[in-house]
Amino acid sequence: MIILGIDTSCDDTSVAVLEDRKILSNIVSSQIKFHSKYGGIVPEIASRKHIERIWDVTDKALNEAKVNLSDVDLIAVCHGPGLIGSLLVGLCFAKSISFVSGKKLIGVNHLEGHIQAVFLEEEYPEFPFLSLIVSGGHTSIYRVDDFGKYVELGRTRDDAAGEAYDKIAKLLGLGYPGGPFIDKLAKEGNSDKYPLPRPFLHGSLDFSFSGLKTATKALLRNLNVDQNINDELIKDISASFQASVVEVLIEKIKWAAKRENIKRIVITGGVAANSELRLRAQELKNSGFQIYLPSKNLCTDNAAMIAIAGYHKFKKGETSDLFLNAHAYLPL
Repeated sequence: MIILGIDTSCDDTSVAVLEDRKILSNIVSSQIKFHSKYGGIVPEIASRKHIERIWDVTDKALNEAKVNLSDVDLIAVCHGPGLIGSLLVGLCFAKSISFVSGKKLIGVNHLEGHIQAVFLEEEYPEFPFLSLIVSGGHTSIYRVDDFGKYVELGRTRDDAAGEAYDKIAKLLGLGYPGGPFIDKLAKEGNSDKYPLPRPFLHGSLDFSFSGLKTATKALLRNLNVDQNINDELIKDISASFQASVVEVLIEKIKWAAKRENIKRIVITGGVAANSELRLRAQELKNSGFQIYLPSKNLCTDNAAMIAIAGYHKFKKGETSDLFLNAHAYLPL
């Protein structure tokens, strides 16, 4: 079965072609250079760039996969959550193709795509398992009982982890997106230099990173960073901030595993590409956990994860019609 996956949920235009679970192509066109000067994503720019690129990215995906549109059996498209203007570009494009070609259409929740990215790897967990989704827009823990059966155990109450990374990076003048910059600098810094708070929210599996962001901002003000900025200072602050975020993420997943009595854990989403988080996650194996980390290119937004989620939904007999709509907020 050939699946064409489409994802325009945020600022990456992505189209993939799968043959069942096998990736034939997975093209991602980044818009970072258009948004970096603003320190974050500008929704209007993002949607316009999707319009400009969607056909070209689709052609590249089909050519790399060595298939024609006539070979496609199913079109899987992300219809939320995300930026509504961006979502509408991919959704209208997918529905247009479905209408003129008669191909089956399936709408996919972006979070479901992140969870199922692990099934694109050769090794993937048995059900049930826990999934930590940690990205620029989401930080949540789900118990996954089967394809399409998810129970939310915890979610962020304010900033997502990736959003906190971007905001602190902006304060440090590191550029956008902030996660890779902080991750790189943290490797050369002292994570014990500045004891930033760990927002554990004891008794809950929810997350909250706004207080950590505020504490880091206060630290920068107290250190008079504007006057005393230097490479060593930035590295130490980056390491201290990252240590707090990663420790919270790791402890929360351990608490969830204990509560649910499940030791199979999947960590995915853009922040799952963070080197420190991946290292700490692998260390959990020493405590008997089974850890599954998708490849870094499958952690960040991509259409292959949308395609695999659509494939499993279709196998269960689900399809969508042309009344499928985009949703900025779409619970899983």
